[in-house]
Amino acid sequence: MSLKRIYSVTGMVLTAIILIIVLLTSWYTVDESEQALILTFGEAGEPVIDSGLHFKMPWPMQSVEVLSKETFSLQFGYEEKDGNIKEFPKETKMITGDEYIVLADLVVQWKITNPENYLFNSDNPEEILYDATSASLRSIIGSSLIDDALTSGKAEIEAEVRDLLTSLIDEYDIGISILAVKLQDVELPNAEVRNAFTAVTDARETMNTKRNEAEKYQNQRTNEAQGEKDAIISRAKGDKIARVEQARGDVAVFDKLYNEYKSNPEITRKRLVLETLENVLPNAEIYIMKDSGETLKYFPIRQLENQNGPVKQEGSEE
Repeated sequence: MSLKRIYSVTGMVLTAIILIIVLLTSWYTVDESEQALILTFGEAGEPVIDSGLHFKMPWPMQSVEVLSKETFSLQFGYEEKDGNIKEFPKETKMITGDEYIVLADLVVQWKITNPENYLFNSDNPEEILYDATSASLRSIIGSSLIDDALTSGKAEIEAEVRDLLTSLIDEYDIGISILAVKLQDVELPNAEVRNAFTAVTDARETMNTKRNEAEKYQNQRTNEAQGEKDAIISRAKGDKIARVEQARGDVAVFDKLYNEYKSNPEITRKRLVLETLENVLPNAEIYIMKDSGETLKYFPIRQLENQNGPVKQEGSEE
């Protein structure tokens, strides 16, 4: 074979190889859960987030880095795999603000929001995230009381850890964002301490329950006493108004009688005597006596009143 033919065959082979490389490296696909970053001679361009088939310049002019858009979970202090949980107590042991030792682990949910920074601003972004999580949790637990860490203060601790971790990750600028922080377990390091703390907690809960019951009883009795007080005041006001009105009526009656007395003193005096006797002796029988001592016959008005009701009298009595 001549040298010219060898060069010709070699050129054809190289051309075929170049064409194959061009064909294989000039297109790429992006899934719906992925994002891509195009590197042109090593320089990053805008991230590609549209799913589907895309074309680019062949390698080595352009290359592509495909990253996930999904949410990742960082498990701090334990590892769950195939339904089995492996704990790392040395990593989770930390001291509270009132100098108690606790074991605390949590889950951090995060995602990649800046592919360029994620790829080029650090060698291992996930390791940085893990260390920042440890520092944030230890800092917040170290400024919290044991009661808050074990009972009602967990939500506040979660929020403070999330805020501190978010500020650290923003400062490191490694292209990820913190979505959520969830405390899994915060517990004391051994059973004896846990039992003692549980007994103290139960006693505190019993005290709070008794206190709440006492306050409830106090409020109930206070409300009842206030109701009785208001009722007494209301009745007193009613009695006051009734007595005032009755006094005004008595004054009006007296004024009327006085006017009558001034015009007819003798008749008014007799009338008052008869009305007084009638009020004092309402059921007494009336007899009219003569000067000789005999009883005067009279029309039986009382019996008719008892049988037929009051008898209407016409004219004046003498």
